[in-house]
Amino acid sequence: MFDKSHFDYIIIGNGLAGFQLALKMASDAFFNDKEIALIDSSEKNVNDKTWSFWETEDSQWNNIIHKSWRKASVITSKKIIDLQLKPYVYKSIRSIDFYKEAKAKLKKNNNIHFIIDRVESVKEENGSVFVTTRQNTFTAVHLFDSRIPESFSVNPNHGISIIQHFKGWIINTDYKAFDDSKVIMMDYRLKDGNQTTFTYVLPFSKTEALVEFTYFTEQLVDEEIYDKFIKTYIKEYLKIDNYTIVETETGQIPMTSFPFEKHNTRRITKIGTGGGWVKGSTGYSFKHTEKKTAKIIENIKANKTLSNHLFKSKYKFYDKVFLKVLKDENHKGEWIFQQFYVENSVETLFKFLDEESSFFEDIKIMSSLFSLSFIKAFFRTL
Repeated sequence: MFDKSHFDYIIIGNGLAGFQLALKMASDAFFNDKEIALIDSSEKNVNDKTWSFWETEDSQWNNIIHKSWRKASVITSKKIIDLQLKPYVYKSIRSIDFYKEAKAKLKKNNNIHFIIDRVESVKEENGSVFVTTRQNTFTAVHLFDSRIPESFSVNPNHGISIIQHFKGWIINTDYKAFDDSKVIMMDYRLKDGNQTTFTYVLPFSKTEALVEFTYFTEQLVDEEIYDKFIKTYIKEYLKIDNYTIVETETGQIPMTSFPFEKHNTRRITKIGTGGGWVKGSTGYSFKHTEKKTAKIIENIKANKTLSNHLFKSKYKFYDKVFLKVLKDENHKGEWIFQQFYVENSVETLFKFLDEESSFFEDIKIMSSLFSLSFIKAFFRTL
């Protein structure tokens, strides 16, 4: 049994959003006298994913960056698009390094408590939130819940949804097989039928890389399908015959316009994937999570509704149009991303993806994607 039952804040889920939110609280003196609990059924001792993102300056994550790049390529069946990323740097973090860093920092705070248990139910009643786990019942003034709402699975048609699903192998070679100065963000040459699929390559060194085969589709595939395409890509496109698989990772990221924010209440705020924090058109989450946790802290200190201004309506609309095109004409993914990267500067497209672009930059992006498919999707979305 845990020796404490009431907290000011409970965070369900020690993933990207839960840990980033807790770290923000731990670094702000405002929360020094607040009791905070993090509940997760896992100790988070496994490297289960890789997060990649771009930024222009050094940040709090510097000491756990696994690898960074200043160059990238997007490869389609028609052209190779080489990108000089300056002023941005593309960076990758292994989840295990993030988990270790977060736990080490948070455990220095006597007011932050780790509870290893599985949450069974949540109830809001009489000015408190009741969180029932397998072993206990806890109460909180406010709950941050990273679990995906049941209604998303029960009624996935409430919004436009596709799935970004993938499998990756980290491989080692006994010779210098990779150009570790450049990341391959998308390579569309290897396809699974008439669908949006691409290969992603993160070269961690000249002898080690993550090779990942990714789908943007409505349906999942059997695991051996990913393996087949990864193996083919390594042999036919990387021209590597001998290698060792040292690690694997898989994932499913909902790319959706589902209104997760409607599940926020006065005392419960949905966070992370379960809060709609994953960008609908790309699946990117790391920097978006950083911004949203900062906004929540700002709202708490200003005594505002905690989910106030977490989302910008114009970008939700843009994402919805993009998803509509991919859902109705899934084969258009290659063309969309080719236009996106060919017709726009790195600074413009990264600002757009970071949801920091101006109206004129938005117009430029939209113009580069001008087509009958987008026109139809635009009016259907309206």
